[in-house]
Amino acid sequence: MMSATVTIHHDQPIGTVSPRLYGHFAEHLGRCCYDGLFVGKDSSVPNIGGFRKDIVEALRAMPTPLLRWPGGCYADHYHWKDGIGPDRPVRLGMSCGLQVLDTNELGTDEFLALCELIGAEPYLAGNVGSGTPEELCHWVEYCNAALPTTLVQERQRNGREDPWKVKLWGIGNENWGCGGNYDAESYALEYRRYSLMVQHVDPSIEMVVCGHDTDWNRRCIDKLRNHMNFVDHYSIHRYWIHGGHGVDFTEDEYYALLDEADATEDFIVETRAFLEEACGGKRHVGIALDEWGVWHAESRNWGPGGCASSSNDYSQACTMRDAVATAVGLEVFHRQCRSLSMANLAQITNVLHAPIMTEGDAMWLTPTYYALQMHKCHIGQTAVGTAVKDGPKQPSGKAAVSATATQRGVTITNRHLHESTDVVVSGSYTDGTILSAHAPNAQNSAAASPIAPKPLTMQAEGDGVRIHLPPFSIATLTV
Repeated sequence: MMSATVTIHHDQPIGTVSPRLYGHFAEHLGRCCYDGLFVGKDSSVPNIGGFRKDIVEALRAMPTPLLRWPGGCYADHYHWKDGIGPDRPVRLGMSCGLQVLDTNELGTDEFLALCELIGAEPYLAGNVGSGTPEELCHWVEYCNAALPTTLVQERQRNGREDPWKVKLWGIGNENWGCGGNYDAESYALEYRRYSLMVQHVDPSIEMVVCGHDTDWNRRCIDKLRNHMNFVDHYSIHRYWIHGGHGVDFTEDEYYALLDEADATEDFIVETRAFLEEACGGKRHVGIALDEWGVWHAESRNWGPGGCASSSNDYSQACTMRDAVATAVGLEVFHRQCRSLSMANLAQITNVLHAPIMTEGDAMWLTPTYYALQMHKCHIGQTAVGTAVKDGPKQPSGKAAVSATATQRGVTITNRHLHESTDVVVSGSYTDGTILSAHAPNAQNSAAASPIAPKPLTMQAEGDGVRIHLPPFSIATLTV
């Protein structure tokens, strides 16, 4: 068995790991919000204001520093006034081609109360596709204004006396597709109009531009180059889709998924170059990776191997492989923490790359939940350089052992599908945990949750410690 060494370079600071890099996303899609996160105040499932009590406690413990809502594609069909006050219409909820009845029982005040309850910063996605600048301005006023306007008085009648003070506002979502089928230049013109109007209502808010692929980003940013003072964050999305089925995947697909997670870094670097060229050093615009994660073949009918049925509800397997991919992605986020201003895993419950799953009264935590929780020591800390030497190699020839570190600790991942390895890590540590499973496609369920962090055995060696990592495992050592 080969061994690897991981050296932590505390004299090589990268930047601060913002809490916003550990954000999440709750879209009205499938069973994410209704019958997942939100069950209603009259449900037999224990709840706090309609939100499942067990999920509230799990989100606090994960933790959940940032939460985006109500979409996604749903945002550009959502009219916020439907979701306030005592009398709420039942609408046709539409997101990603999935049509459901939306009672609007979960609306603005409920969502923002949830954010306060779990300690999350709210991020609201505005409606550009079917909305107007006036509608978005009114939403900002309802949430943030203090003067006794008609909308503020309505908010107060609905139970919220003080302003919610929402800082983050998306000006549409995926407006190149489900958000209106715009071309890049037309959307940029719309953004200029919307952003000016909402900033008049509250100059303190932070606004997010909708980005897309290389061509769109180049053209959109070029159209905005003389208006970058209105741009705080530039949104990009990156789903990892080359991993095949969530459970029945090949060895090639196992590694393809991890390689795709790694390649997210190239997209961030490319987008950063476009922004820096447009800003000319006069302004720093953050990159908002506000949708990311694994999207398996069984929950889509597009892309490589897509095999979703016509009744697709966007639910998919959440396995140990997905947790390893999560750890790989977080390594990227830490390395790019000076460029990334936020990242939002899609999605929070039941659909796509969910850390939490429910079924009736039952709730369980996926391996991804624990992978995220094992990184919480890094939140708010300074990321520092790491160097890996020796150890097993992936079929591509790249090192199978990878790591990310801050002042508070180090997280190490063994990406190899078959080989275990010993790792000698520089530094002194007080605690260690490990996440592993008997198979890469193993997952937790309502019946049993065998995959959870366990204490990690550490043996002193030289100026560091020696640990043992099975295949497809993650370990965190804390100071």
